[in-house]
Amino acid sequence: MARRYNRATSGLSEELNKYPRHVAVLCLTFWLLLLSSAVEAGLYTGSDQIVALSPDNVKSVLVNSSSAIVVEFYASWCGHCISFSPVYKRLARDIKEWKPAVDLAAIDCADENNRKVCITFGIRGYPTLKFFHAYSREDSAGQTFKGLPHDVQALRHHIIDLMEKHQDPWPPACPPLEPTSQAEIDIFSETNNIRHLALIFEDVGSYIGREVTLDLLQFENVAVRRVLSTEEDLVTKMGVTEFPSCYLYYPGGNFTRLKVNIEARTFYSYALQGLPGVVRSGKSLPATTYPISKHTEDLWRLFNRSRLYMADLESTLHYSLRVELTSHPIITGEALTSLRKYIAVLAKYFPGRPMLMNLLKSLSSWLQDQTGDQVSYQAFSEILENSAQAPDAALPEGVRWVGCQGSQPHLRRYPCGVWTLFHLLTVQAKKSGGSDPMEVLSAMTGYIRNFFGCRPCAEHFVNMAEESMMQVNTFTDAILWLWSRHNRVNNRIAGALSEDPNFPKIQWPPPDLCTACHTVKGNGDHRWNNEQVLPFLQNYYSAERILTDYLEDESEVLAKQKVKRVSLQQILEAQKRIEREAREVVSPPNLPPPTQVEEEEEEEEEALADEEEEGVSDGGAAPAAQMEGKTFEPTPWARAETKRENVRRPSIVGMKMRDVQEDIVDLDSFVNQRYKAKAVQVATSSRVKQRTLQRNREERDSGPVFGLGVAGPEPDFGSDEAMRVQKRELSARFGRDAGSGKRGSWMSLLSVGFSKADVSLCVILYVLSSMCLLAMYIFFKTRLRLRRVKVSLP
Repeated sequence: MARRYNRATSGLSEELNKYPRHVAVLCLTFWLLLLSSAVEAGLYTGSDQIVALSPDNVKSVLVNSSSAIVVEFYASWCGHCISFSPVYKRLARDIKEWKPAVDLAAIDCADENNRKVCITFGIRGYPTLKFFHAYSREDSAGQTFKGLPHDVQALRHHIIDLMEKHQDPWPPACPPLEPTSQAEIDIFSETNNIRHLALIFEDVGSYIGREVTLDLLQFENVAVRRVLSTEEDLVTKMGVTEFPSCYLYYPGGNFTRLKVNIEARTFYSYALQGLPGVVRSGKSLPATTYPISKHTEDLWRLFNRSRLYMADLESTLHYSLRVELTSHPIITGEALTSLRKYIAVLAKYFPGRPMLMNLLKSLSSWLQDQTGDQVSYQAFSEILENSAQAPDAALPEGVRWVGCQGSQPHLRRYPCGVWTLFHLLTVQAKKSGGSDPMEVLSAMTGYIRNFFGCRPCAEHFVNMAEESMMQVNTFTDAILWLWSRHNRVNNRIAGALSEDPNFPKIQWPPPDLCTACHTVKGNGDHRWNNEQVLPFLQNYYSAERILTDYLEDESEVLAKQKVKRVSLQQILEAQKRIEREAREVVSPPNLPPPTQVEEEEEEEEEALADEEEEGVSDGGAAPAAQMEGKTFEPTPWARAETKRENVRRPSIVGMKMRDVQEDIVDLDSFVNQRYKAKAVQVATSSRVKQRTLQRNREERDSGPVFGLGVAGPEPDFGSDEAMRVQKRELSARFGRDAGSGKRGSWMSLLSVGFSKADVSLCVILYVLSSMCLLAMYIFFKTRLRLRRVKVSLP
């Protein structure tokens, strides 16, 4: 169905010629660029539906082929070849549906690799067209086109004339092109299982019947036969009075006239392809019912094919910004510039809901404020998810395809949404009175070039843009350019596996949607009426016609966004905590400065001393009976000291735990800790000894008085004499303890944390340094004496 309006491009080019051209310098620059690119890559690309010949494939394409081949021999530097190339491209689009019977090819003879091929076929001038019949032999030189018309219709007719001259056997891929008769019609239903038989009545010199026959070549359940006006039996039987005209003939002699707006090839082809049961070869019949899926995005939604749906547009933005951009972790250079333009155009022209417009404006502002040469998608995503908590700003998550839904999950959807979005933006830019007609098209081309996931699709679109987007001078040009290129893409991919049988690729809008958009030229070929196409597009893509069915409520979207933001924050905090703990395990933190450690130790020791004093004053000495049967428990300060040593020991020098059993400590911090702990022990032991002396004196001085066992008066420990006695006892006890353990303490101090080899090395170094100092002292002393003796000589 894609070829129904295949003259769109030529018609549009004629209309665009009415608009002002670029200045002469710009035209000259474009011409030079075209020439240079032609020399490098030829005049045709993969988007032109023309087979590129080379020494490697020329034999397989031309020799013994089941279809006829038309070959253009050209030189990419040739000016006439360059002028003819647009005509040849239009011809390829025009007869695209004829491919099983005839195909187009081209070879660049300016390429030195192809010179031998061109010489073999006797090519002496450019451009040269040759026709190769089906099943051509290896020594066939082909039939040369005479005159080389620059008109698509003339080329098309010449190809048909050459095809009809094919000798037996007739190629099976080519349908019969000769006129039919009453006898053949009578037995057609007996020999063919065809649902619809179309009879095109025409004059002898008309090509419409043969063209429509080839147009329907790729479709099943329909056959086309031409009937000449001289076939009086059929003409009289069916009451035909107009030529050309088309009738549908059914078994039993029933027939009816095919209703079309204009009796012409394009309208016949479109109407016949839309008949019930007619489907492209290899495609299934359109489904009348659709399966219901458990997933929300796969549910079939009833929709109006003549309207737009905001659900499609929001789904397109969701996939574009949340899915397609994620494949670019770092966006830089041209891609960053394209992203800025894309978001800016959306924020400026997209007619979205308030919450979506707030988010797009926030995104655009953030991108414009980025002064660096790159942006990470993670940072972009944080703004996209409204991490800054801007009021009423959100993009709904997930997709809800309505007008762009396909009969299968892999058909239509996002590509349809992208086309719809860009058509909408071009129309809205014109209505809003923008200043740059290329603003939307350049933003769209940049996004497709840098981010669109289908790379061959992106390459084809960029080729079209580089080829003709320079012709756009006004907003009207921009609307019509995008529309015509969309139709060109539909023509190219019609019949591909990506085509949905329920939504065939046609030239849009079809006659039943916009009758006034279609007309014919004087020669009968189809022509687009751009004066009617433009208002139709402006009305179809207007913001007022967008339906809001199947949309999620804004309050629900904002609530979900808030929940997601909180969840993401929790996840990020958990990830940071895990990373911090991992870093601490791999590289333990260094000790705090010594002054801070000393302050913490002093505060801890003072607190422990205060607790001990409170315990002694409140509870007194524990009864001996309560201590029986219990294991010894370290004192609080001993526990604190052990705990500090255990905590600090793995990170004494800010390194990992060593595997060896030897401990290395900081002597300064060790000495401070050692003496402070000793001081705490001495102070505590003095208080314990004071209580012990008190109890001993009580027992010594107390005794039975008058045999009654009454205790005598308590000694006065507050007196000077008692205090002196206590101090002497404590001093003697501490002196003995210190004297007996002095040598052992110093030895333990020197040995803790060091191996014997370390201690030996230290001793050797100290001895060597002492000897060096002594030698230096002797040397300088001797030198001084010698100098004094010299001075005293006469």
